[in-house]
Amino acid sequence: MKTVLYSDDINLLSHWQKSLENLCDVYDDLDSLYEIKESIIIINFSACLPECSYVLAELNKNNNRVLILHRTPDFEVAKKMIHLGAFGYGNALMRDHFIVSAVNTIRDGMVWLYPEYTSQLIMEIRPKEENQDALLVSLTSREKEVALLLKDGLTYKDIAIKLDITPRTVKAHAQNTYAKLHVKDRVALALLLK
Repeated sequence: MKTVLYSDDINLLSHWQKSLENLCDVYDDLDSLYEIKESIIIINFSACLPECSYVLAELNKNNNRVLILHRTPDFEVAKKMIHLGAFGYGNALMRDHFIVSAVNTIRDGMVWLYPEYTSQLIMEIRPKEENQDALLVSLTSREKEVALLLKDGLTYKDIAIKLDITPRTVKAHAQNTYAKLHVKDRVALALLLK
């Protein structure tokens, strides 16, 4: 999948190109985006106003995956964009590694949100009545600890501090947990366990 950038802000385009090491195409006309097929399209929020729902619908018709980046990100806007079919939402000025992570996650067919928004979304999930112990029986005791903390919306860094281990170790336990429970990510784990 190729990556395409569109923005009404030349500074954002420059930042995104640098983050992606210029391995992307840049478009300067919104109507020309509607002809693109099977690509990851990064677009800033203000460039798709006033009708983001129309823009997303048109871009999604051609099996594109859209990442909306916003100069002033907002959790409620994030939920709305994901609901409308965006594959990701984040800060337009986020660090390079977040942009690369977002593109890679979306390329893999998953939804990407800024980590703080993922935690907020997890905390909004209503608890299930099912017995968590039965679901977690295949996990080691440490994986179970990590899974329960992830379910509560803690970040890898927060869990690392709480358990006195490195964030990298938390990530390894999380990945093992996802594989054993047949889920793709933190949100899917939270949905399973809440």
